[in-house]
Order: sequence, then C-alpha cells, then structure tokens
Amino acid sequence: MAAAATAVIALAAALAGCSAGSGPSASPSTEIAPFQIDSDFPDPGALVVGDRVYAYATNTAAVNVQVATSSDMKTWTLSEQDALPQLPSWAVKGKTWAPGPAQLADGRFALYFTASDAASRFQCIGVAFADRPEGPFASTADKPLVCPVDEGGAIDASVAADGTGQRYLVWKNDGNCCGYDTWISAQPLSADGAALTGQPTRLIKQTESWEGTLVEAPVIVRHDDEYVLLYSANDYAGSSYVTGVATAKSLLGPYAKQKEPLLSTPGSKGRYLGPGGEDLVTFRGRDWMLFHSWDEAFAYRGMHAVPVTWKDGLPELAP
Repeated sequence: MAAAATAVIALAAALAGCSAGSGPSASPSTEIAPFQIDSDFPDPGALVVGDRVYAYATNTAAVNVQVATSSDMKTWTLSEQDALPQLPSWAVKGKTWAPGPAQLADGRFALYFTASDAASRFQCIGVAFADRPEGPFASTADKPLVCPVDEGGAIDASVAADGTGQRYLVWKNDGNCCGYDTWISAQPLSADGAALTGQPTRLIKQTESWEGTLVEAPVIVRHDDEYVLLYSANDYAGSSYVTGVATAKSLLGPYAKQKEPLLSTPGSKGRYLGPGGEDLVTFRGRDWMLFHSWDEAFAYRGMHAVPVTWKDGLPELAP
C-alpha cells in the first residue's frame, strides 16, 4: 500500500454543493459524538474487501478523491495518496464529490464519482477503474456517464444489486441547483460497470417538510425481503441536513418513506450536526453506517462509523 498517515488533524472544508442555505444553527447543548475520521471527510462511500474496509470521500485541496482504510471500523488510516490522481478530459478539477465504490465480477474495482463537466459546467457522474481498492483509479472516457443537463446535472452515485445479481447505478439529479425537483433514480449497469443499459427509473423526490428542497446521497441495500433506500435531505451546509429511509419490495419501487428522519440533529440530541452523506456495509457479520456530520464550529465534516441494528425491517443506529 501507499504511504499513509493517521487522520487526526482537522482540516478546513471547502464546502461543496450547489444548495443554498441559511448557514449553521447555534451550537448544541450536548457534546457531539467523536469522529472516527476527525478531518474533512464528507460523503463517505464504503467497500469491504477481505478483512479491511475502504472509505472514499469528496476532494480536498490536495487530492481529487480521499481514501482511508480500517480493519476494525474504529481506527482509520487516511492515505496520503490520491485515489483518483488524474481526472478524465471532460472533468474540471476542484469539485470531485461523493465517490461510490464497487467491486466487479472480474475482481477489479470501479469508482463512480461526481465532477464538474467542462462542456456544460454542471456536476455530472463518471466512472474510473483500478486493480486495487486503494487505487489509483483511472478513466479514459471523453464524456460523463450520467449528465442530464436539462435536470441540473447528476451527483451522488452508488451501486445496488437486485435479487438476480443485476446491478444498478443509483443517483440524484442535481435539480436544486436550478429550481427543479430532485429525483433519486436507478438504471441498470452493464456487466463491466462501464455503461448504463435500459432506461432510468425515478424512485423518490422531496415531499416531506424536513427534506427541504432536495433529496440526495442515495444508497440501496437489501434486508430480508425488502429494499431499504437511505438518503440525505435538506441543506448540507448546516444542522438541518438529515438522513431518511424508504422501503420497497422491488429495487425499482414503489418506495414508501418513513415519516421522520432516521438521523437528524434534534433526533440525536445534538450529538450529530447535520448528519448525512451515508453508506451502509456489512463488515465481519455486522452492519455499519458510515456518514459525515459537522464539527462544533461547522468548519469541517468528519466521518462516523456506527453499528446498525434492525427493527421491523428498518435500520437503527446502535448507541
């Protein structure tokens, strides 16, 4: 592996996203929960490979895609290397967001990432490949994989699979940048992960008051006989950001939302400030949710890794 350093230093965050908000709320009265990665590591996407878990995060001033590893979900090592050192020709450096990893059938690795499209200036989704989970990932594509410019572009890609093993790319159209609805959509992926097939299916959009003007950061997992869609909503830049849940019998829906968020600042009694950008993986026989929240000064978004239990088919965060 590349040389690495333990992530213990808080870095200033260059705030990403095109949603506008009123800014952070007042500091909570209770102490915030400790971070597993106590530096700017927003929008974590996770992948379990053997006895290690890899987490990938939005860019910093130094790298396009951050990558960190752990063998126990408690202690994390943040690599000094860039997981995506060279952006494809269509992408503009500086806004590489929310990487979604996947391992392919041939053993190689794919990383679905959001970047600024040079042609349209919208955020769009691309894919890069690597032989190792830590990278370096590379893309030779001359255009994005998903770029609906008439819907505000696309961000926050992740990969989900149905009961037959068919994989889907799941994403959000970035409509809140331009006054449009934001839809979570899913579309079948080719076996090599490099192309989309069929047509996209819209799953959910913003409908609840606590969602504000947007839903985003979708992740779909299968639990028992249902599909569970985790998503973020509202303004990422403050404590109104939340994590919601919807369930369905089919990966393509229809999905029924829970009426209240799974995770929120008031719901956590101030332990998590603006929690979102989540992923859920199974590691050593236990389910874990990885997500970000703000530090007390709202200067950066650190990463949490919290065990998940299930009740009546719905996830709950362990204390």
